[in-house]
Amino acid sequence: MNFQKIRLAAGLYFVATPIGTARDITLRALDVLASADVIAAEDTRSLRRLMEIHGIPLEGRHIQAYHDHSGAGARGRLMDALAQGQSVAYASEAGMPLIADPGYDLGKQAAEAGHMVTCAPGASAAITALTLAGLPTDSFFFAGFLPNASGARRTRIEALKNIPGTLVFYESPKRVSASLADLAECLGADRQAALCRELTKKFEEIRRGSLADLAAEIQEKPVKGEIVLLVDRGHSQSVNESDVEEALKRALETHSVRDAADLVSEMYDLPRRPIYQKALKLGKG
Repeated sequence: MNFQKIRLAAGLYFVATPIGTARDITLRALDVLASADVIAAEDTRSLRRLMEIHGIPLEGRHIQAYHDHSGAGARGRLMDALAQGQSVAYASEAGMPLIADPGYDLGKQAAEAGHMVTCAPGASAAITALTLAGLPTDSFFFAGFLPNASGARRTRIEALKNIPGTLVFYESPKRVSASLADLAECLGADRQAALCRELTKKFEEIRRGSLADLAAEIQEKPVKGEIVLLVDRGHSQSVNESDVEEALKRALETHSVRDAADLVSEMYDLPRRPIYQKALKLGKG
């Protein structure tokens, strides 16, 4: 038996569920599901199946449905349980609650009412894809799902164009071809990207290449399943070394070495460490 029946303090417990492989759930998440006074789920059937796999009995508890279409009534019942001093566990269908999944309004209202809100963290398709994509992870922006209509989709992509980090999107197999084509047109055909699908599942696959290459490949070899698209940040054109040095000299007149390095590295979208080393030398000169 992998779970323990424990005494939970009153409050709201967000529970991460596996994005594919059932054994990816954490032991703490199992403990919460086994012990909570009230259980709610985005998809009651999938959570009931997960609990069956891990041998967690309901013991008379009813799994309440709470999703994007539940409305204030379902949220009100959970808030009533919290007001009565009960422990409430909420699980999304797959992955972390609130990450392109329901739960925001519930968490916000519970916190505003003064209830304890915590999380049993776990699997996330976005973080798993970042780990596997081979793209920079020092800074990233989760953009969720792109709009269905091409015009709205391109407008959204243009708004994300200059974000200095890897872009992360969720996408459906029906729209991924059109989305890749629009991404290539708006961000540049040569920008590096990765298509990650069916993560943690039997047919897990990672395709890496330029946006143009992925867009062409998807036409010849369509995909199925859950998809995460990742796109590298835009890289500025080559910068003249003398321009960087001159900018550092000016910055050092009014800033510390550390702040001058930060300012210039951000100005030219360059790695900070070599800029800091150069600033150190100039500061000693």
